[in-house]
Amino acid sequence: MPKLSLQLPQGESGALEVQSDRMSGASHAAVAKRVFDVFVAAASLILLSVLLLIVASAILIMEGRPVFIRHPRVGKGGAIFPCFKFRTMVRDADAALVRHLAMDSGAMLEWQATRKLKYDPRVTPLGKILRETSLDELPQLLNIIRGEMSIVGPRPIVAQELIRYGSAIAEYQSVRPGLTGLWQCSGRNDTSYDERVMLDREYVRHWSMTGDLAIILKTVPALISSRGVY
Repeated sequence: MPKLSLQLPQGESGALEVQSDRMSGASHAAVAKRVFDVFVAAASLILLSVLLLIVASAILIMEGRPVFIRHPRVGKGGAIFPCFKFRTMVRDADAALVRHLAMDSGAMLEWQATRKLKYDPRVTPLGKILRETSLDELPQLLNIIRGEMSIVGPRPIVAQELIRYGSAIAEYQSVRPGLTGLWQCSGRNDTSYDERVMLDREYVRHWSMTGDLAIILKTVPALISSRGVY
């Protein structure tokens, strides 16, 4: 039986080898990022266990149950996952938001533009402190261990925000959202929504492990200054 052989045109075999090397390099980088995520998240949960217990106890005593919330967010590949946070709002937060926006046209415009409120009546006194210090986001370390988030990545968004991303949505959904990222280091809520999308797109396009480490280092002074946190 005659044997079939395939000969590639001159130059194409080299191009395929280069492409294969790039794919292999990207795969190794993704594995390195995942290993880094799990190690840092697990170590942080252990080191911060007493602090987490104190915060949970304070919420339970001052605000009652629930201590945690599970908010649906869009993750890698468009999958919806429960984003864990310490509760910082009143129990009927959704109804309170509807009432507030109905009574305050300025707040309605602010919400439509940024999906944030600088003066949010839903936030409790303790919740305000937790938000200013970003302690409310520490439970997301569990999301990282579960493979739903990363230490560094785009800001996790809700499904209603997808339309705001336009052509950048494919890039957003190509990676896991992060506990911190360029947005957190660039003024957070002081940035416009278009700037948020641009920062997420830039992160994905120019990702590197050294870049992640730089963002982590920049996050510390950003947390201390509390710039754009509300």
